Amino acid sequence: MALDIFQFPCLEDNYGVLVHDPVSGRTASIDAPEAAAVLAALKERGWKLTDIFTTHHHVDHVQGNLEVKAATGCTITGPAGEADKIPGIDRTVREGDTIDFAGHPVNIIETPGHTLGHIAYHFPKDEVAFVGDTLFALGCGRVFEGTLEQMWRSVEKIGALPAETKLYVGHEYTQSNWRFATAVDPTNPALAARGEMIASLRADGKPTVPTNVAIERATNPYLRAATAELRSSMGLPNGTPAEVFAAIRTAKDNFKG
Repeated sequence: MALDIFQFPCLEDNYGVLVHDPVSGRTASIDAPEAAAVLAALKERGWKLTDIFTTHHHVDHVQGNLEVKAATGCTITGPAGEADKIPGIDRTVREGDTIDFAGHPVNIIETPGHTLGHIAYHFPKDEVAFVGDTLFALGCGRVFEGTLEQMWRSVEKIGALPAETKLYVGHEYTQSNWRFATAVDPTNPALAARGEMIASLRADGKPTVPTNVAIERATNPYLRAATAELRSSMGLPNGTPAEVFAAIRTAKDNFKG
């Protein structure tokens, strides 16, 4: 039976996500950005939390861990590479591990760059991945701890997932990401069409995510770093994808639009 997935806003621009198996009743929270919001979402849905799947250690993703764990008795899973920074962690996972979620396999993908130990949770049979702050709709995370080369490889991993894979991301950044994307990829018709949809959703107070791999491959400039259009736009006609990606990410860090 298909998983039930419930996304809800929390903090200023974060998203929380609950993943529920209706047969077993097992329920996971992807990160715990805000305890009150997670507990309210559980109450609204009538679900009992069994797990927190942590993507990375930043406070806006883990600050609810201990309160939620105390209230629910859940088990906290997180990346081995930064286990010492994740409150209440019970189980560590790393690249290549597969864990079981009520009969649904979950592949662990290490995606360093935003943080050194960042991971994503890919449910291949359910065609969904929870990617934290590695990839956003039309964007990617800032490189705080790793290198631009690492971040490129991490973004590339997510972009290599099957096209239909639905992507749940950590933040609602899509409108600002779109403004930057159009500055570096101005001739992309798919990007122009997507902008109209984004504006309509936000005007109605609706989220622009989840997205999927196919949409991001077509419109996300970071996943288009190998294209002639982005090489030209970044002034690197002979640049490698990693070099073009680095130029795009650096330009975004300084973008004022």
